Amino acid sequence: MSRPNAGTQPDPWRSPIIVAQIPDAGLHRELTASASERQAMAELAGLRDILSAQAAFDVTPKSGNRIQVTGHVRARVGQTCVVTLDPIESEIDEEIDLVFAPEAEARRLADLIEEGQDDEEPPEVVDPPEAIVNGIIDLGRLATDALFLAIDPYPRKPGAVFEAEVIAPDPEDHPFAALKALQDKKKGK
Repeated sequence: MSRPNAGTQPDPWRSPIIVAQIPDAGLHRELTASASERQAMAELAGLRDILSAQAAFDVTPKSGNRIQVTGHVRARVGQTCVVTLDPIESEIDEEIDLVFAPEAEARRLADLIEEGQDDEEPPEVVDPPEAIVNGIIDLGRLATDALFLAIDPYPRKPGAVFEAEVIAPDPEDHPFAALKALQDKKKGK
């Protein structure tokens, strides 16, 4: 998943877990973004502000060194209505269900799925797994990406409707009005 300006700024909300330290029974993590993390995320996403951001994840080891991450991200974001330009707030509640695999395997499976030859892949997994980079899964970055993808790019205040001003055309205002005026002037003489 990519974010705006991802290459130029560090991740604002970080919560890395080391895959090798995940117990066989899995683990549960609850995250709450601090005021400075929310401010950095708002700047990165071009939002007025992020009033709150929480995430809850269950991280479960699967066969083949894969890790399943399920959970949700909840946030309240401040935006500007595209119609009235009034400040508005929006609620975000995004479910997450992703499978992570070692980087080389994730690339191999992505290539197989692209070629349409995903015989080795279980039928319930349609997308290739996300890559585990350097043995770490960053739940903060995962939450940030989910939040950014759920933001309405064209927020509207409830009941706000864009209505274009309708002006009836003047019958004398057309491309040949000047020629008609000359013709009328000739006839009048």
